[in-house]
Amino acid sequence: MTAVRKTIRRNDGTIISLFDQGGEGPTLILLHGLAGSAREFLPTAASLKGRFRVLAVDQRGHGLSTRRPADLTRDAFAQDVVAVIEELAPGQAVVVAGQSMGAHTAFLTAAARPDLIDRLIMLEGHPGGNENPSEAVRIGQFFASWPPVFPNVETAREALGSSELARAWIADLEPISAGWRPRFDADVMQRVIEHVHVPRWKEWEQLKVPTVAIFAENGMFTDGEKDEMIRRRPDTRRVDLPGGGHDAHLDALTQWLSVLDRALTAGIP
Repeated sequence: MTAVRKTIRRNDGTIISLFDQGGEGPTLILLHGLAGSAREFLPTAASLKGRFRVLAVDQRGHGLSTRRPADLTRDAFAQDVVAVIEELAPGQAVVVAGQSMGAHTAFLTAAARPDLIDRLIMLEGHPGGNENPSEAVRIGQFFASWPPVFPNVETAREALGSSELARAWIADLEPISAGWRPRFDADVMQRVIEHVHVPRWKEWEQLKVPTVAIFAENGMFTDGEKDEMIRRRPDTRRVDLPGGGHDAHLDALTQWLSVLDRALTAGIP
């Protein structure tokens, strides 16, 4: 079955867009990282066809969801996931998996509503935040340095490069009359990541849901940061993904799918 676009309207007027792969298996929700979209996870969804009903969500401010929502708090993101579950998988406890910011959203959803989550899978996500305010500014400035509109796709390739992450950004560009524009705004991305950078150790240490934390070999976290995450919640199952970087679901797809398969089926202490 081909993934179908669906939308959910939130109480604050925000529209959440998602891909629904359909099927009869358990429901798995996939959440992308900052400045990404659900499209990044379509290869992952395809690999699970027949085993899981995959819902790949465009988080608020991203993809085809509302571009400039008023509420960019972490709670708003988590409540969007709750709304997806309650509308599209009522009465179920689902698996929720995410990468980077999406892993952070998934974790906070599981912390707030453990009754709705059967298992949490975090790829390159961390509850420790970043207390250096200049980092969020740097990220905002990076996205603000892009042209507001690329005249054509080739120009976008020249500007953004040929990495797997750049390819994902380019594939997600929105065609408009003037050319091709990103499906997100730089100032929104900065505000989103400012909230992500607030440490959430209390929620992490009190988390009741079975959890797998996956770190890529060339990811963004230090050994000390990984160790602290497990030390603060020893019941977490840590998995190290060989190869790949922070966006391992893109640049190490084969390894990611293998690790994900084990995370979905293996027991968690």
